Amino acid sequence: MDLSSPKIRRLIWIFGSIITAIIASLLIHRFESGAAMDFPVDFGGELGDGIEWAVDWLTINMAWFFDAISDYLKVALGILRDFLIWTPWPVMLVIVFLVGWKLAGLRIGLFSAGALALIGIVDLWESAMITVSIMIVSVTISVAAGIPIGILASKSRLVDVGIRPILDGMQTIPPFVYLVPGIMFFGLGNVSAVLATVLYSIPPCIRLTNLGIRQVDPSVVEAGRAFGSSKMQLLAKVQIPLAIPTMMAGINQTIMMALAMVVIAAMIGAGGLGLKVLLAVGQLEEGDALVAGVSIVILAIIVDRISQGYISSRRNTGERG
Repeated sequence: MDLSSPKIRRLIWIFGSIITAIIASLLIHRFESGAAMDFPVDFGGELGDGIEWAVDWLTINMAWFFDAISDYLKVALGILRDFLIWTPWPVMLVIVFLVGWKLAGLRIGLFSAGALALIGIVDLWESAMITVSIMIVSVTISVAAGIPIGILASKSRLVDVGIRPILDGMQTIPPFVYLVPGIMFFGLGNVSAVLATVLYSIPPCIRLTNLGIRQVDPSVVEAGRAFGSSKMQLLAKVQIPLAIPTMMAGINQTIMMALAMVVIAAMIGAGGLGLKVLLAVGQLEEGDALVAGVSIVILAIIVDRISQGYISSRRNTGERG
């Protein structure tokens, strides 16, 4: 064994550090050194008080802003929910079939319609439509905010470097934490659920929009410049069309994460399939909980198959072009 090898020396250094830390910990516990066990300062209480003061100030002084957002979201959710529930199920199945057929192919269209029919067979149609309405509003907001931010990050290194740790943190934070801001500013209900879902699901849209535009072939961009295209023309007619498959992958992930949030969002008043799962689990009705949970999975599979089929068709078209 060559002890001078960089890998061996690195391993020796790591194991030596671990052994040293264990010995130091044993000595501290042996002599019961309180100073080494407790931090000399504690700002936890002051920090919590400061956050509560800031939240109270915003809630009082920005009430008009939060009320306006809440009112608009409630109207949008109400109209969309009522429309989806009002639409007869045969019409909805035909719509899903046609969308799946045109975007992803005949087999995906038939599969999507058949899978959606299963949700109606188990008497969860109305709950599924409520979940879909929450998901549509949340994903729309996420995409409307995420794509411009991703484009800006692809054009500015400063923005890219600035938002990267924020996105890393957002994708690391446990989903339950996202319920806190909604409850603080909007109370319980669907509006808080939408806010939590948007915060949880927006990072993939930003990241993959940024990545898609950065991966556009530089020679194509140079050709566009050579023909006299402005920056906006390059973005709208060259970079975004070529980046659409990657951007669609980001939207696909955003939808998947939004659906993953529906059960957790039910804890703060969101209805739909998530509420069915939560109530069934609380009443120890394992069968009903499983059926509602599988219905959420079915919705996720339908959206995933249609979007993945569309992405594949776009890539194949691009390769043939």
